[in-house]
Parts: sequence; C-alpha cells; structure tokens
Amino acid sequence: MKQSISPQAAATILDSISDGVFTIDENWRISEFNRAAENITGISWQEAIGRPCWEVFRASMCEVECAMRRTMDTGRPVINRSGFIIDADGQRIPVSVSTALLKDEAGSIIGGAETFRDLSEIETLRKELSGKYQIGDLVSRSPAMRQIFELLPQVAASTSTVLLCGETGTGKELLARAIHNMSPRSGKPFIAVNCGALPDALLESELFGYKAGAFTGANRDKPGRFAQAHEGTIFLDEIGDISQALQIRLLRVLQEKQVEPLGSTSPVATDVRVVAATNRDLEKMVEKGEFRQDLFYRINVIRIDIPPLRERKEDIPLLADHFVSKFNRIQGKSVQGVDAEALARLMAHDYPGNVRELENRIEHAFVLCSNGWIQPGHLPEGIGRIEPSEIGQKNFHEAVNAFEAHLIRDAMRENHYNRLKTARRLGIHKTTLFRKMKSLGIEFPEADGRSRAEG
Repeated sequence: MKQSISPQAAATILDSISDGVFTIDENWRISEFNRAAENITGISWQEAIGRPCWEVFRASMCEVECAMRRTMDTGRPVINRSGFIIDADGQRIPVSVSTALLKDEAGSIIGGAETFRDLSEIETLRKELSGKYQIGDLVSRSPAMRQIFELLPQVAASTSTVLLCGETGTGKELLARAIHNMSPRSGKPFIAVNCGALPDALLESELFGYKAGAFTGANRDKPGRFAQAHEGTIFLDEIGDISQALQIRLLRVLQEKQVEPLGSTSPVATDVRVVAATNRDLEKMVEKGEFRQDLFYRINVIRIDIPPLRERKEDIPLLADHFVSKFNRIQGKSVQGVDAEALARLMAHDYPGNVRELENRIEHAFVLCSNGWIQPGHLPEGIGRIEPSEIGQKNFHEAVNAFEAHLIRDAMRENHYNRLKTARRLGIHKTTLFRKMKSLGIEFPEADGRSRAEG
C-alpha cells in the first residue's frame, strides 16, 4: 500500500530542487510554487498562488505555443523546450522547460506540473563565445567598442569629469548611464540635460535653479538640475551648443563645486559627477574662439570617442536582434527576428542617424509585423537600396557571406588596399583576412597599397 506524503513534506521536497517548479490545477491556477521559482522570477509564492500561470510568467511560450497546454491536450510530456520568461523587474530570462500531467490516485487528471531551468549563465557564455559585449543597453561585437567597454569600470570608479564624443545617435546617453550605474554613485540620481534644446535664459535656470522673485513668474524656489543630481551624476548632452556666457558660469561650478541659483546671493555646495557629451569638434571650436579653452580642459579629463555605426557594421545584426527582443517585450509581440533579405538591406544602409536610426527602423517594422520574421516589405521605403544580385540570397548563411564581402571591400577601399591596415580596420588578423578573401572570392589589386616604411 502506497504511503502518502504530507503537504509539508511535499513542500520541503519542492524547495530542495534547484530548478523552478510550479503546479497548476484544472483551472490553470498555480497551486504550488517552489523557492527556486521565486528566485528565478523574482515573484514570491504568496503572489503566485491562485493566479493563472500566464499572468505570473509572461513567457514566450504563452504567446505562441504553451508547453503545458500541449501536455494537457496530448497527455505527453514536453522535455527541455527553450523559451523565455519575463521576471518581476521586466528582464527577459532564458529558460528550459519540461512539463508533465498531475493525476490523482484514481488516475484522473487534476492539473499539470512544470519545471524550468534558468539558462542565463549559459546564454551569457554563448554570447561571450560569439564575441558579444554588452553593458546595460549597450551591445556590440566591434573591437573598437570592446576597448570602450573594457575601459568603463575604471572610468566609473573615478570621480573625474568625462567627455563623450560621437555623432548624434551613437549612444552617448546610454554610455553615460552605464558609467553612472557602474559607479559608487549608482544609488543616487542620474540627471540628463540636453543643453542644445533650450535657449540660454531657460537653460541657466534649468541647470542652477532660481529663488522666488528672481524674475516675473518665479513664485517659489525651484532647485536646478545640479541640485537634483546631488551626490549623483549629471549628464550634459550637446555641451558644445551652450553660449560663452553660460560657459563661464558652468566653468565656475566645475571649479568651485558650488552653484548659485538665479536671484540668490549665496552659493550652494554641490557634489556631482559630470559627464558631458558633444557631436561637435570642440578643439576646432576652441581654435575659432567659439568654446572656452579653460572649460574644454576642465571637461576633457577622460575622453571617450564612440565610433559611428557605419564604421562598425558588424554590429548591425546584433543590434537588430537586441531591438527585436526589446520591442517584443514592450509591445507583447512574438517577432522571431529579421530575415536574410531584410538584414541585407539594413546592412547596406550608412545610418547618418547611427544606432538611434537603426532602432527607429526596427520599431517601424514592428508596426507592420506582429509575428514571424521581419521582411523587406516591413522596412521603411528606400532603406538600404542595393543591387538585386546582392540581396537575392537564399538563406541567412549566404546573406552573411555577401555582407562579409561587402565589409571587406569597403575596408579595402578606405585603406587604399593596404592589407595590414584593412585587417586592423576589420579587427581581424591578416591571415584571417586572407582566408576569408579566398573563401569569398575577393582579390587584392597587384599593388597592395603598402608604403615603403611599412615594408
């Protein structure tokens, strides 16, 4: 005769399992939820019990093909199916899922059980092996970006002012946020100010605040952005757009660590880490007398130059996948990715708007594509117009080969067919370049563009 297990003993057994485990009743409401499930999802068992499982997990399978439903319908278990869940913080967690039926002593179905394993560490390892670097929302496999990512921990740990240089849309604010989030100030405010979006008078009051009566309409004291960022980080975007009069005030704040609100007669001490950014050439502006040299030296303590997207096109497939995941999460869709022909078109574009423009292109595609694969017809009109022979690829492998050849030829032209410089530009060894060229049928001109000094 079978010996039954008490509910307390069953709960203890479930909590000892390292994988997440939950059970549902016949109405799809969660009846058991173990400790590992709490740790993986960030949801307590008190919150989970009694709720429909799809409300708790918000999994990819819930939207497309529910593993538990398949088991309930067919009576057969599902073993190690990959998918993802959304945890309590809105983060996408890759998981492996297995399901089984629950039956009573008479053999009647009374619900189902599901185990799920957190694959985050495996996914991280896979991304490392594939050459992907990511900090926060910054993602890349470019050697130039890797150097920046490796530098960030030391930059974040310091208190020095940082100057981020790069074209519009390259991700300067994302990099500033990453520096803040990795720094000892991460628990304090991060305040972003677009210095080019406001006229001087408004920008001055926005940065430094004002006292009641300072001007008509100032009925009460208003703290400025420096005061709001106290003990945290202030991000001064497009700092090259501010007037010389305001540059003097900003210089005084950086030197004396004090702000003086409009209408005030006494300065206020401020403890703020400053990260500035610009898409302009500040050195040339200094030469022309358009930007104060002393302020330039004050903000140019640690400088990071962010390369434009056209110089790191190897990031486009990775970024496209990142934005597909992002918009799936935000919009509750199940788009699988970008198909080979659409990816070819995306990679053929030069992106004057950089990463922000690529993100907008993917968001545009999401309006027209609710599931399946993003195809060329989902992209904005005219994006990445290239020759039909370049985009008529049968599969993803052929599309990747076509654009490896496209990138190599571009790098060859940019470096005047110098083999060593071309390899360095692509971030690969010279022998790797030769091997790829041979497999892709690319030939260098007879004169390879090397100078005599290089040999």
